[in-house]
Amino acid sequence: MTIEFVVLVVGGVIAGIIGTAGGITSLVAYPLLLAVGIPPLTANITGSVAMLGSGIGSTLRARPDLIGHRQTLTRWLPVVVAGSLAGAILLLVTPADLFGRIVPFLVAAGAALLLLQPRITRWNEFHSRRVSTGATAVAVTGVTIYNGYFGAGSGVLMIAVLLLTVEPLLLRANALKNVLLVTADLLPAVLFAVFGTVIWWAVLALGVGTLIGGLIGPSVARRIPHRPLRILIALSGFALAVWLFLHP
Repeated sequence: MTIEFVVLVVGGVIAGIIGTAGGITSLVAYPLLLAVGIPPLTANITGSVAMLGSGIGSTLRARPDLIGHRQTLTRWLPVVVAGSLAGAILLLVTPADLFGRIVPFLVAAGAALLLLQPRITRWNEFHSRRVSTGATAVAVTGVTIYNGYFGAGSGVLMIAVLLLTVEPLLLRANALKNVLLVTADLLPAVLFAVFGTVIWWAVLALGVGTLIGGLIGPSVARRIPHRPLRILIALSGFALAVWLFLHP
């Protein structure tokens, strides 16, 4: 067993815990793939396939936090599947240069929304306004197209959208995010496996690690107070945005 394989397994466990507890899996996984010598575009595709482990693990543990959200999932699952599939097709047929330049700003915007979420929620409650279904659909579709195309930081963006639209509690919004994104990632993973360049030993190593981390992550999230968790997620988002800006 090579050192690179071990590094990806261990890093995958950490990435899975971070991602399913509300952070950004790619904050650990994507730089690790680059560090073991995988080129950026191939690392992106390989990471997208491997991240299914984290999503499956977190989904298996998400049931207690999804009570009352059956209708939410029924409504938005087709939207996230279609959006991510569109993003994956876009990734395979177009160059990533232009989109890659705006990725850091999208991630930073999502992190900023997380920090501002309590104030925005209080403002909405004070003015008795609710975000329309149409606006929510546009936001969810935009995030999932981005998720299928690049993916790094899409969890932060999705949590921000869910907090501001359908679920004001961070723990429950995080559980919704985990289920929505793992479902959204299934078809793109198949598409990448068939038409993209995938490093399968890296998928195996990272996938095993993120599956373990995904099973641990929800338990970690339930034991962390919501305010520090939200701040930690936002800081992770800003850190990833800076990293992506410096390493386009």
